[in-house]
Amino acid sequence: MTKRVLVSAGAAGIGRVIAERFLSEGAQVAICDADADAVVSFSELHPQAVAAVADVTSENDMGDFLGELEARWGGADIVCANAGTGGPAGAIETLDYADWQSCVATNVHGAFLTCRWAARVMKAQGSGLITLTSSTAGIMGYPMRSPYAAAKWAIVGLTKTLAMELGPHGIRVNAICPGAVEGPRMDRVVANEAAARGLSEDEVRALYVDGVSMRTWVTAEDVTNMISFLASDAGQKISGQILAIDGHTETLAP
Repeated sequence: MTKRVLVSAGAAGIGRVIAERFLSEGAQVAICDADADAVVSFSELHPQAVAAVADVTSENDMGDFLGELEARWGGADIVCANAGTGGPAGAIETLDYADWQSCVATNVHGAFLTCRWAARVMKAQGSGLITLTSSTAGIMGYPMRSPYAAAKWAIVGLTKTLAMELGPHGIRVNAICPGAVEGPRMDRVVANEAAARGLSEDEVRALYVDGVSMRTWVTAEDVTNMISFLASDAGQKISGQILAIDGHTETLAP
């Protein structure tokens, strides 16, 4: 049976690599993303996929996108609630409330809207896998990044709760916790942290590596490998887990 896979924020970064992996395995894939240019780029390369511009924090956008997807597919086998944003960097007393709200909304409210739909359609079919993208910041403290850490900890709590709620219906739910993933998004994070700490970007990059036991960064492919495993026959009894793909982060406050 062909798998039906939905990836939020799937037009770029980790989400795009996840979507492309499932496409390469013959799955039906749908992505949504707030970046219209990235959606166009994805669609041009993968015309067989469903791709839509949608803001995961908008109930109207997600309602339209998910409603159309349900009409087309009837449900989904794998849903990756992947959308997130790094948010502002700085000591908490310096942060703007609107920036806090935006970070929490994208990371948490977006996951809620995606998982609410996934839970309903998967209950109806009696099976499914949901992955939520948290972070090593969701299992550790993260100085100068309080909005992001708070949001990613919330994802862990949501994952544990949904695994309990949905397990009796044959639905598995796991949190994926990447470490520092190479790519443009992390480049922006490093730049923001460097400015907040008064360090150079090279110094911040060195701190990230020094705080990891394996002294390495992570790739989007590393993260995708874990999701692919969870979706395979070998992962069918894995649920409620907080899975770090990070080379073992020792500290986010070196």
